[in-house]
Amino acid sequence: MDSVSLREVVAAEPVEAMAGLLDIDVPSGGEVPELWHWLYLLERRPTRDLGPDGHPSSGIPSPPGPGMRRMFAGGRVDTWHRLRIGEPATRTTRIAREVEKQGRSGPLRFVTVRHEISQGGRVAILDEQDIVYRAPGGTALEAVDSQALPADREPRLALDVDEALLFRFSALTYNAHRIHYDREWCRQEGYGDLVVHGPLQALMLGELARRNGVPLVGRRFVYRLVSPMVGPQTMHVLAAADGLEAGAEVRTADGRTTAVGTSERAEP
Repeated sequence: MDSVSLREVVAAEPVEAMAGLLDIDVPSGGEVPELWHWLYLLERRPTRDLGPDGHPSSGIPSPPGPGMRRMFAGGRVDTWHRLRIGEPATRTTRIAREVEKQGRSGPLRFVTVRHEISQGGRVAILDEQDIVYRAPGGTALEAVDSQALPADREPRLALDVDEALLFRFSALTYNAHRIHYDREWCRQEGYGDLVVHGPLQALMLGELARRNGVPLVGRRFVYRLVSPMVGPQTMHVLAAADGLEAGAEVRTADGRTTAVGTSERAEP
């Protein structure tokens, strides 16, 4: 399978739903805020196509073999134009890269999935997502120690993450991966509790920028997940040490860094 294309009218309801999840007013202007495109043009596969972990067992991407587990590692988003509500858009998806490596605890396969989203005859968003497949017991993320939350980092925002919010985000993004709602499955994969979605953390990095007048339109947003965020807690999103123009980071309630993001001018 070389590529998959989806087409749909960009509706207002997903934006309204995400605003409700984040407990904020619905953004005005008739456009989809940056990174909220993750609510649209989703594959809605029948239940029979799902594997034991909740992911589709075929398609783009698909697990490379039995026993491998999937992790979301990060990505890059070039936003040229915000999606306009009420107009059709098309997403074309393909595999951009595949690399196999040997990690400290077993084999790893890195797969980059490229989404090109067009609307009105022009490319609006280029979205590359890095997926890691690992053997049971292995990890592709760093071990990050807890530390005190910096008191002088501004701007900042906080999001209370509980089971209901994880459920709602999974529903909005049509994500059935069991690590976000099944504690027994989490233990089988080596986590101590429910795992907070990587895309939710990335979206909150973008929200810190958007709410403080740092637009991502015309820029490349680069984000990296460095450590799992596990269990209900307050997610803290802080400007980087050199200020919000330099980037931002997500930290757990005990101060551990789980995601970092930067932006730079996107090249045409």
